[in-house]
Amino acid sequence: MCFQLTEDQRALRDGVRGMLARRFGPEALRAAAGVPGLDRALWRELGTAGFFSLRLPEADGGAGLGLPEAVLAFEEAGRALLPGPLVATHLAAGAVPGADTGETVVAVCDGGPVEWLAEADVVRGDASGALPLRSVDPLTPLHRVPDAGPGRPGPRPDPHAVLLTAAEQLGTATRVCELAVRHARTREQFGRPVGAFQAVKHLCAQMLVRAETARAAVYAAAVTADPVDIAAARLLADEAAVHGARDCLQVHGGMGFTWEAEVHLHLKRTWVRAQRGGGVTESEETLAAELLD
Repeated sequence: MCFQLTEDQRALRDGVRGMLARRFGPEALRAAAGVPGLDRALWRELGTAGFFSLRLPEADGGAGLGLPEAVLAFEEAGRALLPGPLVATHLAAGAVPGADTGETVVAVCDGGPVEWLAEADVVRGDASGALPLRSVDPLTPLHRVPDAGPGRPGPRPDPHAVLLTAAEQLGTATRVCELAVRHARTREQFGRPVGAFQAVKHLCAQMLVRAETARAAVYAAAVTADPVDIAAARLLADEAAVHGARDCLQVHGGMGFTWEAEVHLHLKRTWVRAQRGGGVTESEETLAAELLD
């Protein structure tokens, strides 16, 4: 089985990366962190570009592409830390009017914290009694829905939502590795770049290994669409993103906590994403059930 990207897939990835670099670069990212609310103009631009309708049939106005292509697009969104309920709106395209064009913002209640509930035009799932939470990520407002109670388990997360979240985590894992290497090459201590020190080299190498391991798992799961493969990909992607962001912060030192650096924003987003779609526990239970069978 070949997991090499096709020419069209590389063009899609590069196109999404270029669009986000123009419309939501590092300066826009920092500005958005200080201004609450969803950028509806950006949301509509994403719809016009086909981000949400990527997997809709061409007869329905979509691009007619598959899950592997969606994973590539969401990887780039994670790399750019694009805010908003991207996964929920993408999965609602074709089922909720206006979701595919970006005119409608969709949030979903899947048993975990609900992202962007107040900004959503449509909420899928029971959000009754939702209470606002103080989010660690300034770019992701959250609400908590009361537990379903004994005998009323919450809904199981959509496997495609789990995989697309893993793709976002993979994008962040790749980005923080790039940031760490760049800083290690340019920041000097004791008259030499900090990247010359063995401890920093090890951190950067570990980030790269985790990110590439997660990439192989996420891409493979996008091809097979098997729930067990998706669970494994989610666990590896969460690990690569969270540990990678922590290590990147370690490479940056104290300046990584400042608003001038984007490292801390990546770390905070990885924490929030790790709770989405059932979180790590749901994927662990899926893998455990497979092993027991």
